[in-house]
Amino acid sequence: MLGFFSFTEVTDPAGHHAYNEWHQLDHLPEQFSLDGVRFGQRWVCTPRCRSDRVAVSPLLSPCHYMTLYLLQDVDVLPRFFGLAARLREAGRFFAARASHLSGPFSLTGRWVAPRVGVSADVVPFRPANGVYVVVGPEVDAADLTAQAGVAGAWAFADEEGARRITVAFVDGDLPAVAAGLGQWCLREGRAMEWAGPLERIDAYSWGWFDRLTPQ
Repeated sequence: MLGFFSFTEVTDPAGHHAYNEWHQLDHLPEQFSLDGVRFGQRWVCTPRCRSDRVAVSPLLSPCHYMTLYLLQDVDVLPRFFGLAARLREAGRFFAARASHLSGPFSLTGRWVAPRVGVSADVVPFRPANGVYVVVGPEVDAADLTAQAGVAGAWAFADEEGARRITVAFVDGDLPAVAAGLGQWCLREGRAMEWAGPLERIDAYSWGWFDRLTPQ
């Protein structure tokens, strides 16, 4: 299985409502027309989440959103890219965006907290309040899953194995869990490209950046 990630910046400060409307109501649902797309979800780095990050690289610092698609295997990729091209040609695309880290990552491990009850294979499908994401080095995902408020974690690696992405699915209070996980990341003592929380995105609730928009 592959995880296709996109860490995205909305380049127009006034464009967040339009971007979310496009992605959540048009672009994301269309992906499920493809056989082999198992999962798709996007999370937001709200101003609160931004302040709760304990590590971020210049590459990822501008990003407002992270999207994750789970693809059955590499054979899905040509259809996945082909659909994106067709939607763009049809004018169903949001231009005021930049993806600063995007591409397929191989799934390398799955973990679940014993209290949760479901298998590690289905943790992403279980409702959560958000995710805590670590980009860069490999981390001890089993120990990460053992932290309070974490339901489970999935880990991914790029083709060279040089960049890892670990996604912890948080079913506790996100700010409180993020504080604990931030300390956990700092104890790891490794240089990270991103370590911080992202909130779930509820339909039609897209006002996180409104007060930051120039009037």
